[in-house]
Parts: sequence; structure tokens; C-alpha cells
Amino acid sequence: MATTMTDDAPELAFDEQPLLPAVAQDVDSGDVVMLAYVSETALEKSRETGLAHYYSRGREELWQKGETSGNVQHIEEIRIDCDGDAVLYRIQQDGGACHTGYKSCFHRTVDGEVVGERVFDPDDVYE
Repeated sequence: MATTMTDDAPELAFDEQPLLPAVAQDVDSGDVVMLAYVSETALEKSRETGLAHYYSRGREELWQKGETSGNVQHIEEIRIDCDGDAVLYRIQQDGGACHTGYKSCFHRTVDGEVVGERVFDPDDVYE
């Protein structure tokens, strides 16, 4: 995983906001599979473990993607944008990224058409 920070590494904007948006992108297909938020701690845990960690705004807690479902995200690379206020996780996804059972959280068009693939039954996973 290519995430080692050096003295030349750009600063992240955590001093301006406690959470940064994090896009998860399938490293093989290039598909965006989800958007979540990271705290400094979530980003550190992701770098330490090689598994995607996020911060849940709803539950107000750190969480590892797939800890309950088994649909973990293996980080291949972490990138940041030019302003240091957004993060890109380039990942290998086990199973589906979406808690509704789809491969991607972006499985519907704005008109409601389902364009994604359901890869697991959430009722079987989140009992």
C-alpha cells in the first residue's frame, strides 16, 4: 500500500474541519463504490491496517468497512486532492460496498432506475 507520508507530504485540512470526505474507488474497474467521511484517526487506522476505516456521522464513531458484513475494503493506495480536503481510497472490495447489498452505493440513477448489481442479501448479513 503506497501511503507512507514524508516530510514533503501535503497537509490535510483536519485543522479546518474534523471530517473529510473519502471516496472509495475500485482499483480494477475505476468505479466509485461509496462516499463516506474520515477523521484523522480513521485515516491513521486505514494506513496502519491496510483496511478502510471511516467515521460514521450518524453513529458518531470510528468503523472499519466490512467489520460486520465481511465486505471489507483492502486499500491499495490513498490519495488526497490538491487542497488536502478530500481523500480517495483506491481499494479492492470484498463483496458489495453498499449496506443494501449492491456492489456500489451508486446503484440508482437520479430517476430511480436501478443500474447496479446486487451481490448479497442484507437480511442475511445484518440480522
